[in-house]
Amino acid sequence: MKVIVVGAGALGTMHAWHAVQRGHEVVHLEREEQARGASVRNFGLVWVGGRSEGAELDTALRARELWEGIATEVPGIGFRASGSLTVVRTEAERAVATEVAARPDAAVRGWEWLDADAVREANPALGGKYLGALWSPHDAQVEPRVTQRALQDHLGATGRYTFLGGREVREVVGENAVRDDRGELHTGDRVVLCTGAWLGGMVRELAPQLPVRKVRLQMMQTEPLDVPLTTSVADGDSFRYYPAYQGLALDRLNAGQAQHPIASEHRMQLLLVQRRDGSLTIGDTHEYDQPFGFDVVEEPYAYLRGVVEDLLGRPMPAIRRRWAGVYAQCVDTTRVVHREQVREDVWLVTGPGGRGMTCSPAIGEATANEMEL
Repeated sequence: MKVIVVGAGALGTMHAWHAVQRGHEVVHLEREEQARGASVRNFGLVWVGGRSEGAELDTALRARELWEGIATEVPGIGFRASGSLTVVRTEAERAVATEVAARPDAAVRGWEWLDADAVREANPALGGKYLGALWSPHDAQVEPRVTQRALQDHLGATGRYTFLGGREVREVVGENAVRDDRGELHTGDRVVLCTGAWLGGMVRELAPQLPVRKVRLQMMQTEPLDVPLTTSVADGDSFRYYPAYQGLALDRLNAGQAQHPIASEHRMQLLLVQRRDGSLTIGDTHEYDQPFGFDVVEEPYAYLRGVVEDLLGRPMPAIRRRWAGVYAQCVDTTRVVHREQVREDVWLVTGPGGRGMTCSPAIGEATANEMEL
């Protein structure tokens, strides 16, 4: 078959990947010269441990398996099976970690409670003060700024993949074609629209009741840290954010330990990942009410610096860059993604929220199955 894929972020590129892997021809259109949205403005985390039981966890585990296989073919994505540590600094946070580590599904997730000495052994860069951490061995990393491009280059070598950047798709024509802003018609046997946070225009016309919203976040990247950060790192506020940690201990944490005012105002958690060049990607915030502010707010960055330095036990490297990004999230946050057949041979796939980098291989695989590729 010939498959038209619109959108070259994480979702779109993985849909193209599965189509080519199954022997089909792909024409891949992207309105920018290369994707510039949330797919490159993220941590590059393959985050399995905190996913909700059921479809979300199943999707994340399958995606983790697929990422590892993809990495054997495309080492340029920078896949590292590093695991993650959710570091706790209070007794209430420790109660959450130990409670979830004792649950029946902890074995599936690989959760394990580590005391402070075991944390330092697992990640010697964490030289600060803390009580311990929840270890999640299935979590991994890729390089967000290069992954899509590396995958596209690999697909191009097959001779069955054509990437067309700088082509904004303006309309779906009939049941299996799209027209771009140059007036060129692209016809295939199947069309997949992976339009990310672009929810207006053509997308609204095709799906006027689309149950998806936008979310804005702020992040930053430092100069290289002079020691390896052997795992990705989260703080105890992640328990409040990820649904997998719900339970009596979390209820007690929320009732008895107020979140820091800045973290609460900006709906924050710490996520900390080291890039291949040694730099640290640090975030993040969550803003849901539109219109979003156009400026980048300094208070969250100052707060995150303090948390990072507490965990490292040393000054954080100088900040190299700051940015904001916007991603699409299903209004019903228990849903992994919104997948809708909007024409006979046209599918719209959007709204994975912060799961996009983690789950995109499995989401693309599921769409390919539904489309009977």
